Amino acid sequence: MGEAAIELIGINKSFGAVRANRDIHLAVEKGTIHGIVGENGAGKSTLMSILYGFYQADSGEIRVDDRPTRIATPNDAIAAGIGMVHQHFMLVHNFTVLENVILGVEGEALLRTSIAKARSELQRLEREYGLEVDPDAIIETLPVGLQQRVEILKALYRGAETLILDEPTGVLTPAEADHLFRILRQLKEQGKTVVLITHKLREIMAVTDNVSVMRQGTMVATRKTTETTVGELAELMVGRRVLLRVEKGEAKPGDYKLVVEGLTVRDTRGVTMVDGVSFGVRAGEIVGIAGVAGNGQSELIETIAGIRHAVSGSVMLDGEPIKVTGNADPGALRERGLAHVPEDRHHVGLVLAFEENENSILGYHGQEKYLKGMFLDIPAIRRDAVEKIGKYDIRPADPRLKTANFSGGNQQKIVLAREMEQDPGVLIVGQPTRGVDVGAIEFIHKRLIEMRDKGKAVLLVSVELDEIRSLSDRILVMFDGRIVGERGPDATEGELGLLMAGVEAKEAAE
Repeated sequence: MGEAAIELIGINKSFGAVRANRDIHLAVEKGTIHGIVGENGAGKSTLMSILYGFYQADSGEIRVDDRPTRIATPNDAIAAGIGMVHQHFMLVHNFTVLENVILGVEGEALLRTSIAKARSELQRLEREYGLEVDPDAIIETLPVGLQQRVEILKALYRGAETLILDEPTGVLTPAEADHLFRILRQLKEQGKTVVLITHKLREIMAVTDNVSVMRQGTMVATRKTTETTVGELAELMVGRRVLLRVEKGEAKPGDYKLVVEGLTVRDTRGVTMVDGVSFGVRAGEIVGIAGVAGNGQSELIETIAGIRHAVSGSVMLDGEPIKVTGNADPGALRERGLAHVPEDRHHVGLVLAFEENENSILGYHGQEKYLKGMFLDIPAIRRDAVEKIGKYDIRPADPRLKTANFSGGNQQKIVLAREMEQDPGVLIVGQPTRGVDVGAIEFIHKRLIEMRDKGKAVLLVSVELDEIRSLSDRILVMFDGRIVGERGPDATEGELGLLMAGVEAKEAAE
């Protein structure tokens, strides 16, 4: 290996009885893209948080450019030339791009002078690294991909030579992810060092030079990317062979469980997001909805689940209507056997300040098995949570831990366990494996197929085309709020991609 930009030597970190990092050794070669992969709870984010100064190691040494470096705060990391782009962006939404970039490092007595200098430097960085974004745009008006560019610009503006990206494609469309990879390669060409934390092994193979694998708090292997395979990395991550494809038999669909007719939904601005959509989902089948984010999929499933109101149209559940044009009742829908795994686990699926056991019954807490008279039966709730933790391999295995302290993938498993274990007749799933590791993906996919084979109706929304193609018995494609095509699971990625771009719909209109 060439000269190391970063070295972590003998890093140990515990949180109470949980050992998050155990004697970690990691060297990141200067001017390379270095991937770090591992299951949820393997200790990846903890290790990077130590490097960036959010946590301090219990023992061990950090070396930057071969010099021992004490990093007690993020300011120490920035001073050492380390920047970090977090999975959930740290931006002030009602500030401009420029204001966000200079926030905290204004550096001049007169703000006007500071802003003028910053604008000039920002334009230089944008040109040099292909990170074009309007410096006067308000953050909340920008799509997620451009917000991520602002985070990268913030780090570069502060002089970062090493850039850590934590699950950077978890919120991006495939096209945005491809553009991000072009940016990372350009950063590398300019001599920067990139550390990429991701669950997506194909991304590791596509963009990294080296990859390190963590398992249960330890560093188990480091490989040159050209000398490994997706299969080997998956096995190193989970300690066993992993099935990287979905095995399923022929669907045996029955009667329609969910029927949507002429559904039209507008957002708070009055913009039509779902435009006259009609389809059905039968017992014993998985219907996947593919589309680039922002084409109405989110609004569609939220309306069916009772979270949004429709302007017009109807939805039938087991032959009985769902109230969609007035005040819907998601609780009543749960009682009727409709479960919903929301796309946004933080804002819709969980209360992060609650303990794991509290979130594990959220929405179902009125069921008799969780009650003792008029009050919650806390011991029963915690026993139920322990069963779900074991069945879904949620880590750490602590039902009393605050949900905010679980990794993103384990938070997702808490939501999935809660909804799937209710044995619903209809399951609506938004982005089921977002931020989830390869071993858990295999488990979740198996559970979805099991539910289908038990005669459940599953409506699946995912930005992962591989996931849609491998799980779905029928694929609907949404573009601009409409369903523009239906295909079978043998449809090619290229065929679906054209539909997602509205190509066939545009040709039909001409």
